[in-house]
Amino acid sequence: MSRTIRGEDGKQRCAWCAAAPDFLAYHDTEWGFPVADDRRLFEKLSLEAFQSGLSWRTILAKRENFRVAFDGFDFNKVARYGDKDLGRLLDDAGIVRHRGKIEAVINNAARAGEMVDRHGSLAAFIWKYEPDPAVLPAPQTVSVSDASIALSKDLKKLGWKFVGPTTVYAFMQAMGLVNDHAEGCVVRRKVAQARKAFVRP
Repeated sequence: MSRTIRGEDGKQRCAWCAAAPDFLAYHDTEWGFPVADDRRLFEKLSLEAFQSGLSWRTILAKRENFRVAFDGFDFNKVARYGDKDLGRLLDDAGIVRHRGKIEAVINNAARAGEMVDRHGSLAAFIWKYEPDPAVLPAPQTVSVSDASIALSKDLKKLGWKFVGPTTVYAFMQAMGLVNDHAEGCVVRRKVAQARKAFVRP
């Protein structure tokens, strides 16, 4: 099965971006481009946790609601959430109202703050797990990797929740730790250039 599809502009892209209208912009401007901003990294880890058992389409459609509900994923603020905030989030129909996942994000916010204290930034810790591109499998052929297993294991040791290796691999794909755009996808080269210019934290 082809991993690319020709868009209305005549350019080849990853086939998955044709599955929903809002996927195209996400694919072309976000997915795979390297990120060193701690808030964006925390947001994506949080949204990937919410996606567990659901589709990314569901989460992407609610992303702005999540951002409002969780104070823009400012983990210093989220870490201070108490019972009142938990109740507010469980009553918020604009997000995924799963108690375990909400509690995990609040817990993980506190762990993120600890990580900043210990490593200087969330990015500095996460980017240590960037795999060697030379040993990566063909794009979009795996859902876990040695690097995602290692990062997942170490995050769990530090008290993070809902960070299994599949969730972490999806996070690594999206945040540019791997370039998983299909061979022939017009964005693959752009991501490769962005990764080359990217200053690792």
